[in-house]
Amino acid sequence: MRILYLDIDTLRPDHLGCYGYHRQTSPNIDRIAAEGIRFDNCYTSDAPCLPSRTALFSGRFGIHTGVAGHGGTSADPFIEGPERSFASKLGDSSWMRCLRNLGYKTVSISPFGERHSAWHFYADFSEIYNPGGCGEDVADAITPIALDWIQRNAASDNWFLHVNYWDPHTPYRAPMHFGNPFENDPIPEWYTEKVRQKHWSGGGSWSAQEGMGYGGPHPYVGPQYPRQPNAISSMQEAKRMFDGYDCGIRYADEHFGRLLNALADQNVLDDLIILISADHGENLGELNIYYDHQTADQFTTNLPFILRWPGTLAPDVNRGLHYHFDCAATLVQLLGGAVPKNWDGKGFAESLKQKECGGRDYLVISQAAHTCQRSVRFDDYICIRSYHDGYHAFPDFMLFDLKNDPHEQNNIVQQKPELVHKAAFYLENWYGDMMRTATHPQDPLWRVMHENGPLHTRVNLEDYVRRLKQTGRQEWAEKVLNNHPLKQNDN
Repeated sequence: MRILYLDIDTLRPDHLGCYGYHRQTSPNIDRIAAEGIRFDNCYTSDAPCLPSRTALFSGRFGIHTGVAGHGGTSADPFIEGPERSFASKLGDSSWMRCLRNLGYKTVSISPFGERHSAWHFYADFSEIYNPGGCGEDVADAITPIALDWIQRNAASDNWFLHVNYWDPHTPYRAPMHFGNPFENDPIPEWYTEKVRQKHWSGGGSWSAQEGMGYGGPHPYVGPQYPRQPNAISSMQEAKRMFDGYDCGIRYADEHFGRLLNALADQNVLDDLIILISADHGENLGELNIYYDHQTADQFTTNLPFILRWPGTLAPDVNRGLHYHFDCAATLVQLLGGAVPKNWDGKGFAESLKQKECGGRDYLVISQAAHTCQRSVRFDDYICIRSYHDGYHAFPDFMLFDLKNDPHEQNNIVQQKPELVHKAAFYLENWYGDMMRTATHPQDPLWRVMHENGPLHTRVNLEDYVRRLKQTGRQEWAEKVLNNHPLKQNDN
């Protein structure tokens, strides 16, 4: 068997045609989705980039691996200690080790490991190709390496090829010669001038008025990135954001089409297993966060997941609640392997064969790079518990009805206290299970809290509060100070 895993960084599913988007962003992905199973409720267990891919490739929650954030102690896996054998637990039980044990050659074409100094990411890959752009790579840097590998190796059997594109990630980088296929397309209906104005009076990193960071210069802004807005000062800038993000998807999709053509030329496309997913999604205005992935909310954590398996799995739509590493465990099962006992991922291969969802009752999702949050996804709801709000003045609990309020505009905590209690029960139950089965006594999210907070919030709070006041947001400044009195005193 041959397997291609297309991993598009920062790809939210509702901006793909196969998930119902009104713009033609993804014709090649849509084609594969029509031949496979589309998962509507697949989520990363740990957001964003570094924790997510660590969880996927290890099969374990961040609370078990130790990787929960982007800096500090919780950016690296727990040290195993004196019980470590000749090979580490990761080396013995990673997703790629499972495939290697089944006789597969495992190959990655990705800048991810270097970008985050995530050297553990390389565990059990047979071959590694680093394009060298440290995550700033355009698809043009990835595709030639992938095409060369396909030409040399596609005809051989039993390989797993991971190809990682970054084009939807900020800064929006599709070359200007690509044009704008969406110039005459409307933006999503939910985003209105009323929403924009409400956000303009708010605050926090990467909010409407802050642009990128906390108002200072940012390397992603300038003439070298003409598609990338700095602040959402008008509906024209909002359209620029949506167009820039969608152009990144379309550009990656076109390069994916080149890979499909090359695989067809090698006569291996018809029976090729194809996975399509991402490390996390993206907030494009939701919760007043723009072109970033700062929370444990629906849009940062919900992933596309598409699985095409000709002759084995019929086309379908799966609406069960799944973690990304559940899908990895299922692939191992379908290939005839056993899921390692230390995995948190649970395979559902038999359910999939019977066209049953095989989903979980609820999911718990963590974020500790921009905020410190844990959310519970259950039924039609997501309940977000904030421990550090990333200076967005989030309340401790937020509850959103994703069926009737799909873009998280109305926090219904006060109207539905029984659902908040239900979510809190799920969260406590999950936490107890996790710590009872942990190999280390510390929760890495709380290590982040005690190491001066999430990496991306380590700024001088006095300076930021001063900016809020100078830009007419006295009320917002007071909210921030009320939520972070000790932080203010430290400064």
